[in-house]
Amino acid sequence: MRVNHTYGRGALAYLAAYDVHQARVFGRTEPRTGIDAFMHLVTQVMSEEPYASAERVFWIVDNGSSHRGQKAANRLTSVFPNAVMVHTPVHASWLNQVEIYFSVVQRKVVSPNDFTDLAQVGDRLRSFEDRYNATAQPFQWKFTTSHLDDLLARLDRHTADHQEESSAGPAT
Repeated sequence: MRVNHTYGRGALAYLAAYDVHQARVFGRTEPRTGIDAFMHLVTQVMSEEPYASAERVFWIVDNGSSHRGQKAANRLTSVFPNAVMVHTPVHASWLNQVEIYFSVVQRKVVSPNDFTDLAQVGDRLRSFEDRYNATAQPFQWKFTTSHLDDLLARLDRHTADHQEESSAGPAT
């Protein structure tokens, strides 16, 4: 018996924004990434309270092509004047907390890749997002501003000590 299989490959982009104060994810699926998809996500978030009426809403983003550089920051601010785009340093996406969420999604939702179609992927992503939002708690930072002040003071003392040693010269 001869059997022909049709393999249909497709892709689905999952974009998400993460409110670090509420531990809330705003996700959406799009057929592709890009400026339009990113701006759809921003519109989804910025249309809701408290973001719509907030004095400032900081968007911490990596350097992806849809939101890279001053042009992207200007585009965001022109549509949402209270939005401020802040870029993480290149190769430092670990500073962006939504990346932690994406890591969880990769392990708990996408793997194993046993989907029959893209609609099933989207459904599973939305279900996980709903479950996550129902149970997530804001991350409690243990490193406070006073810890930072102490660290900076120690670094200043260390730098001053080494400058004194190097200016004293060798003992005779």
